Amino acid sequence: MRIADSIRAALLGAAAVTMTFGITSQAQAESAYDKQQRKEAEIPNCTHLIGTLAVHEPENKWWEPLGLESPEALLKVFVQHSHCFRLLDRGKGFAAVQQERELAGSGELQQGSNMGKGQIMAADYVLVPDIVSKNNNAGGTNVGGLLGGLVGGGVGAVLGGINIHSQTADVVLTITNVRTTEQEAMEEGHSSKTDLGFGVAGGWGNFGGGGALGISNYQNTEIGQVVTLAYIDAYTKLVNDLGGLSANASASAPSQSVTMLKPGHLYSKPSPKSRVVRTLAVGMMLYPTGEKDGIWWEVKDELGNQGWVSSVLLELAH
Repeated sequence: MRIADSIRAALLGAAAVTMTFGITSQAQAESAYDKQQRKEAEIPNCTHLIGTLAVHEPENKWWEPLGLESPEALLKVFVQHSHCFRLLDRGKGFAAVQQERELAGSGELQQGSNMGKGQIMAADYVLVPDIVSKNNNAGGTNVGGLLGGLVGGGVGAVLGGINIHSQTADVVLTITNVRTTEQEAMEEGHSSKTDLGFGVAGGWGNFGGGGALGISNYQNTEIGQVVTLAYIDAYTKLVNDLGGLSANASASAPSQSVTMLKPGHLYSKPSPKSRVVRTLAVGMMLYPTGEKDGIWWEVKDELGNQGWVSSVLLELAH
């Protein structure tokens, strides 16, 4: 009887521990969700709409060995919270749009569909979500050896700025001006498992499975949640850097260069009766200053000469 009682007591104790762990895990998972929601709510808002934005994936696709989806959808959520940009789709949605346009071009769509060239909005800025590159090889291989395959070296592998063993993520966000290619802002974000303070129910069960759709795996894995908080950290800093950007990116950018369509002259004033600064040959590239007087444009050449030329002799540089 004593042995049976001991076994019964042990089983009851194990069941109690299991029930307690299950309840605790559920509460902790709710805390993780609340933590992320609070951090998203803390993303500051821009004082004015800056322009249009497209999110572009980096070429290294660092998320694939981690069993995560592209962070594009994740970043779009944060952008919407900040009210800084009008979002443009350059991903799967854009591919579907292109398919519709191909149907229109082949005459398959109904009359009056109003779909054609010149309707797609241009992106003023590009946002690229990446990870911080690291050369250290602690406990595994670097990102170059992992792309397109499984995470090597066990759970201790270091994937660039993401350490699976210690559950830390160092990420970087870059905003690039499409017209000038200038990097307007770049910020790093950091997060670790200690920021969450718990383990995720289910652990790493989603890795390598077929259920990783959308951004759900950023919620259902520890490393996914750590990466999410790191990007929230980076984007929050990024918004604080954007206050100085113009509300009209296209107007603030330098004028597009032009080339001579026909031979002509560069004049000192907007008149063919003024002094000739130099002769302009066909194909010569010029840079408008933005000043205009009727058909006359003020331009500079590649040697720094400045003057006026008739716009009927010009075409936009290709």
